[in-house]
Amino acid sequence: MKIDNKNYIKEFWDNQAKKFKGSHNASWGDIYAIDLEIKNIANYIKKGSSILDVGCANGYSTFKHLSKHPKSITGVDSSESMIKYANINKKKLKVDDKVKFYVRDIRDLQFKDESFDLTYTTRVLINLENWEQQIIAINECLRVTKKNGMVIFSEAFWEPLTLLNSMRTLMRLSPLVEQDFNKYLKMEKFNAYLNEKKIRYEIIDFSSLYYLGSRFLREIVTPYKKYKGYSNPINKLFFDIEQEYSGGGFGIQQAYVIYK
Repeated sequence: MKIDNKNYIKEFWDNQAKKFKGSHNASWGDIYAIDLEIKNIANYIKKGSSILDVGCANGYSTFKHLSKHPKSITGVDSSESMIKYANINKKKLKVDDKVKFYVRDIRDLQFKDESFDLTYTTRVLINLENWEQQIIAINECLRVTKKNGMVIFSEAFWEPLTLLNSMRTLMRLSPLVEQDFNKYLKMEKFNAYLNEKKIRYEIIDFSSLYYLGSRFLREIVTPYKKYKGYSNPINKLFFDIEQEYSGGGFGIQQAYVIYK
């Protein structure tokens, strides 16, 4: 399948890689949300397993999973610049024997069927332009995953966004919006598709209290301008709470764990 990568979304991520190099900021400035993603996915990594990280960016999160002692991790991303810095970071960490990086598109991964024990994405499907393209990507991730393996789609979803915005409207706060380079998934559609295909899955709500705190409560209980950006003591407080408790459907980041 021929993939056209010459678009503004790819250009955005290429520029992010060039600007932030090996930093977590290349994929997102919210380090606490990234850590929550990493911790959640790490729960499903088994020692000696083969892992595929789809949309690995500069490898920041990929390298964190080496602490779980997988047999290997393969990272792919459609941005050549992201893969360039992933390989630079790999050499610095001296993990060439454990990690490989390739420029690949999630809709055409170019691996054999059933190649990996675990395949996961983090905010990758949302970079595709519509649901039809997202379905192609979902099926491609399922294809390259072994029977009895797992696929985790750790993505951003529309329904929690509308729930948060309903709360913000009540307090006369401006709504949160999708960025131009994001197309949030609709849980209703995702559920319907998986149910139609008789695919077994569960939804992990791993970020709701963090989002409720960092995207709503923070702005009504503290002078907002005092704590600009993501890395502030109020966000850290809700990150710490999230380690013990979650729920409520406020987490824009949700994880679909699919049991193949």
